[in-house]
Amino acid sequence: MNAPNNLPYRIAIVSWIVLLLWCIAWETWLAPVHPGGSWLVLKALPLLLACRGLWRRPAYTMQWASLLIWLYFTEGVVRATSDAPATRWIAVVEIVLTLVFFVAAMLYLRPLKKAQKAREAGHVQ
Repeated sequence: MNAPNNLPYRIAIVSWIVLLLWCIAWETWLAPVHPGGSWLVLKALPLLLACRGLWRRPAYTMQWASLLIWLYFTEGVVRATSDAPATRWIAVVEIVLTLVFFVAAMLYLRPLKKAQKAREAGHVQ
């Protein structure tokens, strides 16, 4: 699909990949729950699994990814309010990355949805 709204798509992809790397870094060396890393690094797995679909640009992948991202937003909010003050900034970065992805995904999907509705309206008449 050669969509005219490439900038929101690119921002969404970059924020998704940065969030994936951020989650891995968080649970391995930035501020792991247990010294030396923790199994919480597996939280990055859903982000990794979605990468192929997001790269290929199907709208439905971007749609379900925009729902999945709210789990990471929620984790960020919980950990920003409950973790030690010295590591709260890590959670704040996660919150920012999730919001950037969501806004970019919506800006990417909006024209696609409008075009789809217009095509469907044309076929009905």
